[in-house]
Amino acid sequence: MSDFYYRPDLFSELDRLQRHMSSLFGGHPSSLRSSRAGAFPSLNIGTTDNSIEIVAFAPGIDPSKLELSIDKGLLTIAGERAATRTSTQEGERAYAQERFSGAFRRVVELPQYADPDNVQARYVDGCLVITVGKREASKPRAITVQ
Repeated sequence: MSDFYYRPDLFSELDRLQRHMSSLFGGHPSSLRSSRAGAFPSLNIGTTDNSIEIVAFAPGIDPSKLELSIDKGLLTIAGERAATRTSTQEGERAYAQERFSGAFRRVVELPQYADPDNVQARYVDGCLVITVGKREASKPRAITVQ
């Protein structure tokens, strides 16, 4: 018997099919763009002529608790965000909590032209800004025509 049943609401059936396909292929993202929804911290990645810029949005984290490493072209960002309590009234229970708390780990594959010996990181206004330099051979250069 088939798992596909006809229902009058085609959009709910398409949504169910999309969730099913995501569960089949969603466990192993192959790039940043295919990472799972809700991954923490959220990342923006860009490039300039001299560097690769990675911004991890990680508010409420003690910068000394963040761990960064580069190994075999993979940049790893790890740390932990403590749970926050907004009220200490006895008997109070939360019924919704959208803020992530706990340990996290994100891995970003760097391009081949990234220079792992030229990395700087700073924490500014809740954002971890990582600058990875490019190898000299990969930087754009002007060539004169003779």
